[in-house]
Amino acid sequence: MPLIEIEKYEIMYSANTFSPRLWLKNAGEYIGQLIFYPNGQQLPSDNTTNNQIQLYYHLDDYQNAIDLLRCEGPLYLLFNGSGSENGLRTFDETVGENEIQTQLP
Repeated sequence: MPLIEIEKYEIMYSANTFSPRLWLKNAGEYIGQLIFYPNGQQLPSDNTTNNQIQLYYHLDDYQNAIDLLRCEGPLYLLFNGSGSENGLRTFDETVGENEIQTQLP
C-alpha cells in the first residue's frame, strides 16, 4: 500500500472545458493530482502519468477533498493501482481534535 505524504497543494480551477484539479506536492515536487469531472459522467480509471498519480472524482466530491487538504494533517496520498482502492488518507486521530469548543452560558 504505497503512501506518500502530501505536504502542499495547489488549486487549478480552470474555465471552459478543463476539469478542476488539485495538484499535490511532496518535497517541492508534484506527486499527483485530484481531477474532478462533472457529476454523473463516467470517471476514467485512476492511473499514473509521468510518475504522478491521477485520481478521478466527481465535482460533488470537490468540497470534501479541499476540506481534507485544508484541515487534516498529516494527510497521505494512497495509490494501489488502477482498479484498486486509491484516495486521501489520514492516520489515528484523537476524537474531537480540532473541533470548535462551545461555551455554555
